[in-house]
Amino acid sequence: MPENDDPEHKRNFWVLIARYSQLAFALPAATVAGWLIGAGLDHWLHTKWLYLVGLLLGIAAGFIELIRTVASSDSK
Repeated sequence: MPENDDPEHKRNFWVLIARYSQLAFALPAATVAGWLIGAGLDHWLHTKWLYLVGLLLGIAAGFIELIRTVASSDSK
């Protein structure tokens, strides 16, 4: 089986690795950011439930980013 030493192929490989490795950080980062914003609002407004809303919105934002990234890479 011949090796593919084409520089363009290697560059595309690393671009794909970078694009998909961002998914490993996007979902947890969005979740933590939503939780922190909700916790900050809880502290500021003296409530005890807004962290859950922030957590759910962060999870939703992470999944939306995940879907957008995968959809854009499939269309290319």
